[in-house]
Amino acid sequence: MLVKSFGAAVQGIDATIITVEVNVSSGIKFFLVGLPDNAIKESHERIMSAFGHKGYKFPRQQVIINMAPADIRKAGSSYDLPIAMGILAASGELSEKLLNEYVIMGELSLDGKVLPIKGALPIAVKAREVGFKGLILPKENAREAAVVNELDILGVDDISEVVDFLNEKTKIETTIVNTKEDFLNHVNKDEPDFADVKGQESVKRALEVAAAGGHNIILIGPPGAGKSMMAKRIPSILPPLSLSEALETTKIHSVAGKLDKTTSLLHHRPFRSPHHTISDTALVGGGTYPQPGEISLSHNGVLFLDELPEFKRSVLEVMRQPLEDRKITISRTSCSIEYPASFMLVASMNPCPCGYYNHPERPCVCAPGAVQKYLSRISGPLLDRIDLQIEITPISFGQLSNRNQSESSAIIRERVINARNIQEKRYKNSNGVHCNAQMTVKLLHKYVQPDEAGLKMLQYAMSKLHLSARAYDRILKVARTIADLDNSERVTAEHLSEAIGYRNLDREGWGG
Repeated sequence: MLVKSFGAAVQGIDATIITVEVNVSSGIKFFLVGLPDNAIKESHERIMSAFGHKGYKFPRQQVIINMAPADIRKAGSSYDLPIAMGILAASGELSEKLLNEYVIMGELSLDGKVLPIKGALPIAVKAREVGFKGLILPKENAREAAVVNELDILGVDDISEVVDFLNEKTKIETTIVNTKEDFLNHVNKDEPDFADVKGQESVKRALEVAAAGGHNIILIGPPGAGKSMMAKRIPSILPPLSLSEALETTKIHSVAGKLDKTTSLLHHRPFRSPHHTISDTALVGGGTYPQPGEISLSHNGVLFLDELPEFKRSVLEVMRQPLEDRKITISRTSCSIEYPASFMLVASMNPCPCGYYNHPERPCVCAPGAVQKYLSRISGPLLDRIDLQIEITPISFGQLSNRNQSESSAIIRERVINARNIQEKRYKNSNGVHCNAQMTVKLLHKYVQPDEAGLKMLQYAMSKLHLSARAYDRILKVARTIADLDNSERVTAEHLSEAIGYRNLDREGWGG
């Protein structure tokens, strides 16, 4: 008897419906075909054990299972449940009436428990798109999948629940999540606040500019100056996630298996801070069966690289293309997968190996040329993609002991949101451009036209401070953001002056 059940394969952040065809006929062998990996091939033993514990009979006949389309590679143990349902239906222990209406996914334990899977959200999206009535999956993944409306999400703990439901003996309670209400209740809560940061007003201003324009930023300063502390507070001043951004970000984290059973949607912008020993593959994504890397997990959020020069050169260089394209394409012989990677890069570093170059009180003990050698670990093309380069100096005891409350993140965020709204209106007809950092050269010439005084200042700065040519466009983009924060239609000399001050590493002779 031939029976069909339905599952799904996740590729990138999208899913493809997989038809599990089960044929039970005379014979004694078990065949599993359709490009399954080893985890799927091992499902035979898990299913037999689960059947034995629950009192179901595994057919003592020839069983042929085909996973169509057969040219797509399937991976993981989440196909245990659809295969098991197909076998029971083909052997006559299960009614096949409801099998065509539901996508079924779940890993089986040896005692018949249904274990959580990865990628529940993209599977649910695809199931609704194709026209299925519902999705049967582990209860731990139910809230995540319930974000998708107009689809019955049935969370189960045990294989017997699925069998009884498909035989129409019992009903399974549908998981319902009010997405908008849940999102609004949690958004922007419990985030670190800039009110906790003493002093460093100039650095806070630079971070505000970076957040307002989506600019990449690097912080350079001695140990203990507060680089990491301020970097961790950047998400608190970024505009809140929109519902569409939250859905896209959640899909990536779902595929990577980073969501817990209480999570339906991600409410906060991601903040990823990988250790400097990270590999190229872990950063950009990939592997035998490609998975999203840190740059994709920080999509719509912040990627913080602490102690930037300590990262391997090869790791830093693979970021160059994603920083420009805002996506990463992973190509393998069997497939090519694209992950989104639109993130804000925030990096920090010491100015030299000992950490005290340009320190107001402590002398630098590095050998001559060590500072320049240390800085040269970061390539010019990568620095070219970092718009703001900020020096941080340690705060004084007076600032540290000051009990006055600093400006809160909520106040700064209001100014950032206002600037972003201006940019959204400006680039509404420009595809793929949402903030000033994403401006093309054409848009730059159109929307950034300094006045005569501004051009003279820019010319003077380029020659006097020996700024590199690559700094020119970056200065204009940052100046445009500063003008937006001031609600100014034109970019003035004042805005350009501030933008020039944010290009410390471009100055000839910096670091000796």
